[in-house]
Amino acid sequence: MATTAKTKAKQKTARAARKSARPPSSAVQDAIALLEADHREVDGYFEQYETLTDDAEKKALADKICLALKVHTQIEEEFFYPPAREKTGDGDLIDEAIVEHMGAKTLIAQIEAGLPGQPLYDAKVKVLGEQVRHHVDEEESELFPEVRATDLDLIALGAKLAARKAELMVQLAPPPRA
Repeated sequence: MATTAKTKAKQKTARAARKSARPPSSAVQDAIALLEADHREVDGYFEQYETLTDDAEKKALADKICLALKVHTQIEEEFFYPPAREKTGDGDLIDEAIVEHMGAKTLIAQIEAGLPGQPLYDAKVKVLGEQVRHHVDEEESELFPEVRATDLDLIALGAKLAARKAELMVQLAPPPRA
């Protein structure tokens, strides 16, 4: 569904407010801060994509978006959601997040299989961005506050997330082009 200009402006203002309220990614100390830094990074990629006209640049950035999202969704599903579900007791919210990840993964696979200039390629990247922004808004306004209110050791969990993220960035990165 198309997003209205008014809704886009409201969402952009909310994202800008969150960006200014967060520490830089180098200061990430806990799991939620790490995940929020990922959110900011990928949001920046989507904003940058909207300005591109060169197909090679679009493809390179789309690949970067897809890699970042594949890694992010995997670390959330492997290490963040299980203890978040246990500690908050909010299975419905976690289930919804997992379903949103499944939708994103479907679009990611389609984007990775396509090329800029093909029918619907730019639309798929745009819709993925809209879906991810919706998902981020829900996580940051609902799930993360619930998790922060628990006794979950976010520092230890952040270390696990960071280590797994580093592994996956190497494992899932596309091979260098010859």
